[in-house]
Amino acid sequence: MAIVASVATLDRYVDQEIELRGWVFSRRKGGRILFLQVRDGTGIVPCIANRDNFEPEVFAELKALGQESSLIIRGTVSADERSPIGVELHVTSVQVLQNATDYPITKKEHGSHFLHDHRHLWFRSRRQQAILKIRHLAVRAFRDYFDDRGYTLIDSPVLTPNACEGTSTLFEVPYFGQSAFLTQSGQLYQEAGAMAFGKTYCFGPTFRAEKSATRRHLTEFWMLEPEVAYADLDDVMDLCEDFMVECVAFVLREGREHLEVLGRDISKLEAVQKPFPRITYDEACAMLEELGTPVDAEDDFGSPHETVLTQQFDRPVMVHRYPSAIKAFYMKQDPTNPLRAMGVDVLAPEGYGEVIGGGQREDDLDALLGRIHDHGLPEEAFSWYLDLRRYGSCPHGGFGIGLERFVTWVCGIHHVRETIPFPRTIDRLNP
Repeated sequence: MAIVASVATLDRYVDQEIELRGWVFSRRKGGRILFLQVRDGTGIVPCIANRDNFEPEVFAELKALGQESSLIIRGTVSADERSPIGVELHVTSVQVLQNATDYPITKKEHGSHFLHDHRHLWFRSRRQQAILKIRHLAVRAFRDYFDDRGYTLIDSPVLTPNACEGTSTLFEVPYFGQSAFLTQSGQLYQEAGAMAFGKTYCFGPTFRAEKSATRRHLTEFWMLEPEVAYADLDDVMDLCEDFMVECVAFVLREGREHLEVLGRDISKLEAVQKPFPRITYDEACAMLEELGTPVDAEDDFGSPHETVLTQQFDRPVMVHRYPSAIKAFYMKQDPTNPLRAMGVDVLAPEGYGEVIGGGQREDDLDALLGRIHDHGLPEEAFSWYLDLRRYGSCPHGGFGIGLERFVTWVCGIHHVRETIPFPRTIDRLNP
């Protein structure tokens, strides 16, 4: 009985007969020889079928196979330096499970709308598989970083009764006679976790009802959020920096082949080393003024500002102490200047912009109450959150990183929607 092998393991079975289960990626006819490229999810292998080894009707069936036909192949693995994976498969028998015809995604140029309409098929392509492999590695890196450092996973709920930053960009859903919201962040619940376990994190889907159609926005995305008790802004920035360096290094180490498929300039990622530049919001505004992209007084940075700013550095840059007026109610004010918040954004280089947002939380009960009222939020909705300041309050902080923005930058691609299997945007809910 033949060994059932995957493309990724074929080099272990040189000169042995194996069974491979997969799909036709492409085919080329050459007289008595049929060349098939067969994929199985772990890679693509050249398969050579000689007409002399098959009944005429079987060989004719193989020659007529369409792209993405499913089959089970038996053959002998042979070493071949010309093969991209160092081996090829000399076919002795084929069981065709289904001959796929008229596969809609061809070698011709397709528009992005067509490709996203066929997203369920599009991510069979080499480029899309490379991106999603990098996403998989990023998830591993994110989780391993915190698991290896003693953080406890505390799952934050997806349905919440209140918002972190107001309800204007939230999806509201009916909930047994009352309103609930799809979460925009798990942070508030992680603060409860940190007060119990010291340091925790959550990692799951979050939702933003922003009517934005830029290349950086999705309405559903995945975010990782750690929270640490007895941490100030400097501690949070140190954590951001170490986390980013370690995760990029992991993806480089484990996913170089996928980055090469994407044509990524590896040197750009190798430059992601400590220390990251740290500049205040006011210093960043002065730089942008000199670079000809001024910011309106006390306003937040838009994508053009982040793009110009990050192009001045070869690694991520940390901008801290933004105006309090543009930050969330839970952000602690700078004790030396109440007009500035103890928050930080980590901006990725090459114009990719914000990938991390975080900072120190307000730990004083009265100050937090005042901020809730200033933002016009209902105090009763935050009664449990205020308890965290009544019983054992301490300095604490954390951050949130969007998985898709991180993967977009690491892969060096243009649009965030390619980094999630089935993107949700303001104009797309299918497939």
